[in-house]
Amino acid sequence: MSGSAKGVTAAKMKGRKYIKNRGYGSGVRTSDQAKVKSVFKMLTTKWKSLTSEQILAWNKLALSQEGRSVLGTKAKISGSNLFTRLNFWVVTCGGNVMVTPPSLVGVESPSTATVVCTNNAFTFKLDQTISDSGGIYLLIEASEGQSNGVSRAYSKATQIKLVEEPSAEAINIKADYEAKNGALSAAAPKVFFRYYYINGATGEKSGEMLAEAKYTVEAGG
Repeated sequence: MSGSAKGVTAAKMKGRKYIKNRGYGSGVRTSDQAKVKSVFKMLTTKWKSLTSEQILAWNKLALSQEGRSVLGTKAKISGSNLFTRLNFWVVTCGGNVMVTPPSLVGVESPSTATVVCTNNAFTFKLDQTISDSGGIYLLIEASEGQSNGVSRAYSKATQIKLVEEPSAEAINIKADYEAKNGALSAAAPKVFFRYYYINGATGEKSGEMLAEAKYTVEAGG
């Protein structure tokens, strides 16, 4: 089973399937959610305007691609799904919607990263850069500050910064983080990160990498 019906949801975690009460959310939409929804709405409208030849081309490319079902298992995707998935990232990176499918080249995953998180500095630095960063973007997601008892909160990470053609230099993320999540404190010092590369020309996304940092107060701060 998968999906929700009559107040319950079929879900899967760590290979085990289970039933839980269905969540309905608060109904409050953030500005980020509104922005994402507007992009998907625009892409849905754009798909409907494609020619038959363009739709057939997307459907053909989709045959060689995979998605994930709501239970996390591999599943085939449609041309419409692929069109939306790739174009979402192209638009996010400032590009124009692709009406014909691109030649997919793949994107390698980022290296490990070093995060410095103190009262004096908050930086994110890749330990090794991609061999060719032309047209590549680094998207950094971070969670709000978590208490010391929290050991894993990567799912709470949301986008804080998009970096074009990332290099080996440390990226100052203090202002970006605080604008999104507020200032960190000793009461909730742990921050969980997800980050990945995006090909701005094709919309391809690399595998996700995870990182964790703990806020500390340096002397004199």
